[in-house]
Amino acid sequence: MKKTDQTVAELMLDQLSLFGVKRIYGVVGDTIIGLIDALAKQNKIQFIAVKHESTAAFMASAEAKLTGKLGVCTATMGPGAANLLNGLGDAYADKAPVLAITGQAPSDKIGTEFPQYVDQQELMKPFASYSANLASPEATVELLQKAAQTSLGQRAVTHLSIPKDLFTMSASSKPRPLPNIIEGTSIFTENSLEKATAIMKTAKRPMILAGAGATFAIKEVEKLAELWGAGILTSLGGKGLFNEPSPNVLQGIGEGGNPYAAELFKEADVVLLAGTTWWPEGYVPNDARIIQIDRHFGKFEKGIPVELGIAGKSEEVLPLLLESLQGFSKKEDWVLRCQEIKEKWAQQNNQEGSTAGYPVHPSRIIRALDQTVAADAVLALDTGDVTVWTNRNFQQKDQTVLFSGYWRTMGFGLPAAMAAKLVNPEKQVVAVVGDGGLQMTLADLLTATRYELNITVVVLNNGALQMERDKINVMGKKEVGVDLTNPDFVKVAEACGWKGFRAEPETQLEYLLKEAFQTNGPSLVDISTAQAFFPETEG
Repeated sequence: MKKTDQTVAELMLDQLSLFGVKRIYGVVGDTIIGLIDALAKQNKIQFIAVKHESTAAFMASAEAKLTGKLGVCTATMGPGAANLLNGLGDAYADKAPVLAITGQAPSDKIGTEFPQYVDQQELMKPFASYSANLASPEATVELLQKAAQTSLGQRAVTHLSIPKDLFTMSASSKPRPLPNIIEGTSIFTENSLEKATAIMKTAKRPMILAGAGATFAIKEVEKLAELWGAGILTSLGGKGLFNEPSPNVLQGIGEGGNPYAAELFKEADVVLLAGTTWWPEGYVPNDARIIQIDRHFGKFEKGIPVELGIAGKSEEVLPLLLESLQGFSKKEDWVLRCQEIKEKWAQQNNQEGSTAGYPVHPSRIIRALDQTVAADAVLALDTGDVTVWTNRNFQQKDQTVLFSGYWRTMGFGLPAAMAAKLVNPEKQVVAVVGDGGLQMTLADLLTATRYELNITVVVLNNGALQMERDKINVMGKKEVGVDLTNPDFVKVAEACGWKGFRAEPETQLEYLLKEAFQTNGPSLVDISTAQAFFPETEG
């Protein structure tokens, strides 16, 4: 190899660095040793070594969700690649731009009975919008360019498999940045939105359902709701966009949302979706006329019966709709009903948050959290009862919430929190997890220790897979396997170098949580949690 030449692995890292990649998450394995060697010799990209490949993919997915930039994970061939799939499924389902790089058998062994060999393009097919096997060092840049452009342009998962021997081969290609895309402003006028305005003017019972895609149009959503006489409901991803006192905000919809708003929402005759693809069956109207604003409209297939789709940004479209609706005569009886629902739920929510007793009721835990976490904190939710109780009782301010939206995998909370802290080291990061979800990634407590990540994990410890137990009971079925055999989480955390806290019957939860948040280093709070039946459980 000439002195001026790079190895394929070195070229890949230079190329990824040009894409803005700061971290690669993974587990060291035989077929990626060439990549590991190149990572060890440079300081542009940090390698985050985790305990299990699923954690690596979860962290890449969480970073991509949080930043909108390319998240990258890596693993060896065979079992390593297979272990990435759960996290890649999360990225695929939630449209997070993630690139997976896996080692592969040496070039002359591909397709043979070589140990651990599997056709990785077929393996990744359900999740990856683009997957290729590098066959020549000179194709390195081209394949990385295509993968990155596909991931970022389509908000998709992509994958490259690299034969073991290619990582150390000489490559003469030069890295190049992605092309600058001048996105421009979509051309909307009041006239071009006449169809939308015409539909909205027929409304007697209007509703707005907002999500994360409306982040830069909060004031416009609130002004439109006031003018149109609409209630504002949010997906979990959009819950923190609006402050609780905002007069038209009715909080979340779906399992764990405002339970009174669901019945009201079913009566809506016109619904405007702003930056969300959330349409939870059983909580939505059957006969409403639906207008959907989404920058990526047409790339989602979520089964929403949309009458009119507007491909654009909420912040571009909503001001024009506001202008077009000037003079609209809102229906005061509908506005009054929305306000009554808001007040009724606010009173009940406060009552639930004050529930006394030990083990502690989930609502009480969530209320203690929303009273103590920083206003700009990042909350990483695991999947299960913690998700629905948080959605129900957490009165969000400006916090960012990371969660597994459509894939809904347990084990997401801890990896997501670690990724969030790496991306935003200055922010308070709190993982809210169940005892079942935490145990799926428990070994990676040591990853937080290794990289000195000052995060807090709050464990709702009820000794059961409670959501599954509730569903089994609702269906009248016989249960087995829902009781958990738990370790002493405080002792495990302390053995991993964490500071452990335990809520006792006499503990003042808010004080305990504040103490954990102020710990200089990773901390875990174990809260004995009541096995409370979630009121909206369906079989």
